[in-house]
Amino acid sequence: MNILFIGDVVGRPGRQAMKQHLDPLVDARMVDLVVANGENAAGGFGLTAEVGRELFDLGVQVITSGNHIWDKKEGLDCLLSEGRILRPGNYPEGVPGQGSAVFSTPAGGRVGVINLEGRVFMANLDCPFRVADRLVEELRQVTPVILVDFHAEATSEKIALGHYLAGRVSAVLGTHTHVQTADERILPGGTAFISDVGMTGSQDSVIGIRKEIAIEKFLKQVPMRFELAKKDPIFSAVLLDVDERSGQARTIERILVRS
Repeated sequence: MNILFIGDVVGRPGRQAMKQHLDPLVDARMVDLVVANGENAAGGFGLTAEVGRELFDLGVQVITSGNHIWDKKEGLDCLLSEGRILRPGNYPEGVPGQGSAVFSTPAGGRVGVINLEGRVFMANLDCPFRVADRLVEELRQVTPVILVDFHAEATSEKIALGHYLAGRVSAVLGTHTHVQTADERILPGGTAFISDVGMTGSQDSVIGIRKEIAIEKFLKQVPMRFELAKKDPIFSAVLLDVDERSGQARTIERILVRS
């Protein structure tokens, strides 16, 4: 089974990069399931129903998210009405949406997807490690193929979760920092890992934001109104080859396409 996971889609430039590169990649690499982190897909902050539909129309089958899923009020409605959109599963009980689900490929394969958020330099949420224990156990009753989007800031926390879940899930893929790392590998037990899949958006930027504004923010240390950068969009993803019977990943390939 070939699973394509697309790194944080940032605004219209990210969606345009997907429109240009996704279909050819799916066809050429015989992709069975497309998952994308879409928490920044609407204007660079949050998600709306309209943008969610656009991502699905482009060929995405599952949208994961992170701390910015709450940035637009419409995002709450998306979580309540659309089962293909996930939010981190370690938020407190009563928060809208779900943190994991099982999805079917066109060929009838079943893939469990888990969304988690880190705690280092981020919000004080429930422990992602302990929540992962519970969610993995639930999904393994249905399928051995399990993908984890770990939306976290610290590479140490991401690597630790990768080792913690090694042999129990097919992949632990980091998101959130918008910078693709070059540490992709297969951990013991057949778990694919990368610290960060990267960003699908403008490379001529500071993680998707106009570089002039970001630099001024660092220089002056006062609140600034961020604006999306638009030039030089890139498409960042990883392609996984997973054995459907065992759930073990055979390969993980890092993908970076410049428009």
